[in-house]
Amino acid sequence: MNTPAPACPARNERLILLILAGIQFTHILDFMIMMPLGPQLIRVLAIDTNQFGLLLSSYTFTAAASGLLAATYIDRFDRRKLMLTLYTLFIIATLCCGLAPNFTLLLVARALAGAFGGILGAMVQTMVADIIPFERRGQAMGTVMAAFALSTVAGVPLGLLLANHVPALGWRAPFFFIVVLACVFLVIGYRQLPSLTAHLGRPRQGNVFEQIYAVAKEPNHVKAFLFVGLMMMAGFTVIPYIALYMTTNVGMPESFITVVYLCGGAATFFTSRLIGRLADKYGKLQTFRWVACASFVPVLVTTHLVPVPWWVVLINSTVFFILVPGRMVPGMAMITGAAAPQVRGTFMSLSSSVQMMASGLATLVAGLIIRQGSTGQVLHYDLVGYLAVACGLLSLLVAGKLKVAASPPP
Repeated sequence: MNTPAPACPARNERLILLILAGIQFTHILDFMIMMPLGPQLIRVLAIDTNQFGLLLSSYTFTAAASGLLAATYIDRFDRRKLMLTLYTLFIIATLCCGLAPNFTLLLVARALAGAFGGILGAMVQTMVADIIPFERRGQAMGTVMAAFALSTVAGVPLGLLLANHVPALGWRAPFFFIVVLACVFLVIGYRQLPSLTAHLGRPRQGNVFEQIYAVAKEPNHVKAFLFVGLMMMAGFTVIPYIALYMTTNVGMPESFITVVYLCGGAATFFTSRLIGRLADKYGKLQTFRWVACASFVPVLVTTHLVPVPWWVVLINSTVFFILVPGRMVPGMAMITGAAAPQVRGTFMSLSSSVQMMASGLATLVAGLIIRQGSTGQVLHYDLVGYLAVACGLLSLLVAGKLKVAASPPP
């Protein structure tokens, strides 16, 4: 088992988790907001599906690169100071997204947002693992992962509402909304987040690159990197193109996409913590297997949908949002337990890099597979669904080989 996390009063623990969930909410929203805006961006910026895929993947690829860079310094600073610094730079980059006048500059701004925002996920997960014992980490990760649901419950529909009903700003409005909201969490985090410096006193061997290499090559860590990569491939091949497919192939109006995200996010907001509690009660691996296997059904239905009644689309999309992100709750709890505390920051930054690289690769590969026909319909989305399920099946095999890191010697 891991070294016990430092004692933390229950009230403070809940407050810290809520602040970290808020930070997670804004940086996930910054990435997520591009997906439902796809049809509008393609129309307003006069770009094609490949360029839209590049806008999405630019964030994740630079986030992956920043994760590798962060591995050189993440375990050498107070977690609180590093978190607040990166969050400030992320806010500035997101503001640049809203101010970008064309596709090229928006692409550059997205890359900068990824460079600063991508590592925030690793920082959030590292701080959760530093504070919460492994035995209760499933529920804690459920709280943080609920930020994904909240970004769809409130953020994505509101972002779409702003984009559609603030003519002076259009698609820029959601980015300004994220900036304002992130500034609020930055101020609260500055006042309430505790310093976490216990990892600084542990002895290290070799220079920084030797230490990173030692962390990267450890067999259990390699399995964890492969595991998180497959989880991302199993989801982000399908997720970025849902809005586009529903509007062009299924015949749903753009306004209905707001309802899809609202209902799916609302359901996920409540089920994330439930899945976390199940993971703590029945085991992370067992719960992951249940949820991952169940998720294959809505993935295949989503990628094979034809024009059907709106309520059929809504039921399937809601189940999709519950199960596909839901498998990440026990999955990420397993990953945080794969590394010993003294190298957890380095490991989580490398894991974040793999996670972002895999999601960017998934988006890019799916963008190369799908095509828009002469009538505007998306073609070959069914092949993307088969690829997602294949990656999901491989993740089940790798999950069974992960181990919880042993406690370091006192």
